[in-house]
Amino acid sequence: MDKIKVIINKESNTLDVWFDDAEKEFICEETGDEVILKKDRANRVIGFEKLNVFTNKKSNIPVEVITT
Repeated sequence: MDKIKVIINKESNTLDVWFDDAEKEFICEETGDEVILKKDRANRVIGFEKLNVFTNKKSNIPVEVITT
């Protein structure tokens, strides 16, 4: 894995996190906790989407990036 891609969409109130190329997405699985697992053809989780991330859509999002 080279990078993790994080996408915050304030309009749809979602957070997407990708561990692999989003183009490899083959199927999605709902967990029941407002989380959707995104899987490739081998059924490996390559990302997830969290629904209803913000209770207040006007919130600022503090982000800390740690590189090792």
